Amino acid sequence: MGVPHSLRWGFVGVLVFMVGHGVEAGFVAPHIAEGLGNENVVPTIVAMYGVAVIIASYMAGALSDLFGPRRVMALGVAIWLVFQACFLFSLSLDSTPLVLISYFFRGFGYPLFAFSFLVWINEVVPSKRNGAAVGWFYVMFTGGLPTLGTLYAVITIPTFGGGYTGETWTMATSAGVVVLGFLIVWLGVKERSGRTRLAPKDESSGEVIFSGLRLAFTRPKIFMGFVVRLINTAPEFGMFIILPAVIATELGWGQQRWLIMTIAVYAGNILFNAMFGTIGDRWGWQRTVKWFGITGSALGLLAWWYVPQLVTEGSTWGFVLATVAGVFFGIMLAGFVPMGAIMPALAPDHKGAAIAMYTTAAGGAAFAGAAVVALVKPLGGNVGVVWAFVALYVLAFILVSFLKVPEDVKGGRSH
Repeated sequence: MGVPHSLRWGFVGVLVFMVGHGVEAGFVAPHIAEGLGNENVVPTIVAMYGVAVIIASYMAGALSDLFGPRRVMALGVAIWLVFQACFLFSLSLDSTPLVLISYFFRGFGYPLFAFSFLVWINEVVPSKRNGAAVGWFYVMFTGGLPTLGTLYAVITIPTFGGGYTGETWTMATSAGVVVLGFLIVWLGVKERSGRTRLAPKDESSGEVIFSGLRLAFTRPKIFMGFVVRLINTAPEFGMFIILPAVIATELGWGQQRWLIMTIAVYAGNILFNAMFGTIGDRWGWQRTVKWFGITGSALGLLAWWYVPQLVTEGSTWGFVLATVAGVFFGIMLAGFVPMGAIMPALAPDHKGAAIAMYTTAAGGAAFAGAAVVALVKPLGGNVGVVWAFVALYVLAFILVSFLKVPEDVKGGRSH
């Protein structure tokens, strides 16, 4: 099925960790706005969080090459736990600077944990099954963030009294879930290569750390792949900023239905991540990304925005149709999965560095999504944001045409 036996508990641990991390996905932006009494600062706080995620996503690959993925995953958990506590404490003080600083540093946590495991996968899995293995990684990743994490929130927010207080306690208790995910990996995975340095012994620490950046500047296709992966999930993070208020308040469906919609959208994504990885292994990685990932996601994004606007506000049947449109977007988003196999294949002599750039782009999508909202919304409103994301998908469609790799030709997979 594409899951290496030696890493099976690692996949489970990533799922559980991301459940703990993902509980806030559907409400953190309005929660910060309510806690600080100022919604105008939220895009900036989320964007700065995205900057931290970008840096950490790159460092996940570089540090994994230097020290081994296992140690870097432990560092990620420690950072997440410390700054999650600082973030919640800062909100209780109504301090915008402290919230910004603590949320920024917490952004280093999950990429160091999750994307270091992605490096571990690429170290262990043979290239002919790489697409499927990356697909299963994203099954676990999106299974936690936001799908099962949001389901956790749906259950716990009312349990803890609902509203702002229920959201706060939901985020506080998520730390226990994060610790459980880490322990599953730490105690369950016995595979040895992830415990040691992966980079060549003759390379200095500085060379290893900056190898990904050097690769991006010297090999244009690596940079193109970086941009395509950056665009991949930017709309996901952007829609998490603009849609909660639109679905819950403006269109009258309430917070609980918005959270249920989120679960449904990314449940579809989970179900198809592994499938599109397998399709990519057989039909061609590039073609899968181009026609399913990019074209499908652009159409799905438009449907997710316009269908809720066209149905009757607050109606049950309208909510069902709006959710179906969102599910289509979530499914097509999975078509980008083979990018995780394309990037190391573009630089077979420097796989670790290529993966570092891939994970940087994956983490950078959070910043890109928030940045598009911050820049476009004041000028074009929410609908302008949606069309800006569609324009980015057009750019990705052009760039991916240049990303042909030998693995897509072997065995006739490109035909």
